[in-house]
Amino acid sequence: MLARDIGIDLGTANVLIYVKGRGIVLNEPSIVVIETDTKKVIAVGEEANEMLGRTPGKIKAIRPMKDGVIADFELTEIMLDMFIKKIKARNLFARPRILICCPTNITPVEKNAIREAAERMGARKVYIEEEPKVAAIGVGMDISKPTANMVLDIGGGTTDIAVLSLNGIVSSASIKVAGNSLNQDIIRYIREKYKLLIGEPTAEDIKINFANVYKGGKKEKMEVKGRNLLTGLPATIDLTKEETKEALSDGVNRIIKAAKSVLEQTPPELAGDIVEKGVILTGGGAQLNGLADKMEEELTIPVLMAESPLTCVAEGCGMLLNNRKQLEEDQQ
Repeated sequence: MLARDIGIDLGTANVLIYVKGRGIVLNEPSIVVIETDTKKVIAVGEEANEMLGRTPGKIKAIRPMKDGVIADFELTEIMLDMFIKKIKARNLFARPRILICCPTNITPVEKNAIREAAERMGARKVYIEEEPKVAAIGVGMDISKPTANMVLDIGGGTTDIAVLSLNGIVSSASIKVAGNSLNQDIIRYIREKYKLLIGEPTAEDIKINFANVYKGGKKEKMEVKGRNLLTGLPATIDLTKEETKEALSDGVNRIIKAAKSVLEQTPPELAGDIVEKGVILTGGGAQLNGLADKMEEELTIPVLMAESPLTCVAEGCGMLLNNRKQLEEDQQ
């Protein structure tokens, strides 16, 4: 039996795995739960996510990926190994080719470490591609032509922005403002204004299901539960959409500033293409309510949301794995 090629979107918040011939077979949080004394792994992925913020002292939930790069190589390797075992993508008789996607600002040392980790997991050959490029392929952009395409990929740890042409990146930026830092902005805002401490799952829920960063409704409210820092007792507040806009304004403005910087670095001929085609938003963070409208107003060019922003990179992995010639050329 031949090994199936595997594409991995190694994200700070989630890991998505694409298997050639099967499609996206795994989409789970990048979280590992360990025993602090023995360092024994208790759970990974979805099972580990359910324990987040609810573990006793001797058990700790860890995100081995931080700001788009690997913070703990050993735990990342264990996590990926367990995911690959879970999807039964390899066997004793064959070793798969593995394509791993990473941010644009990754260093050669980090790239080599990822390559070595994949080889230890049994990869026959390892390919490493930059996330915005693969995301662009995943949304159906033809980046092989001498025209510009611009993609803005907001993940859990980083926002990667790139202008692409002729299968390469013309100008790009990667900033450590993304889904996780936006959660922290919400936590900080509520703590400072209401002296209420909330956990990351609550902040995530506010961001996804209630927040609006363009024109928030002042009257719309959401009940938020947490712990009062003054009394130490459980408490509840009413949060408005206008307050979420205020809480997230700094992070959103930094993303817009980075996008402007990339546009300023782009040659005039290619900039003209972007004015016509617009910017495509990908990644889980791109789903933030009002973000596309806010960016369009600030950048004065069309800003469009990808059809499946969460899975663009994984789908792009699949397309690249089916185009072996392109994949080989990119690695040279």
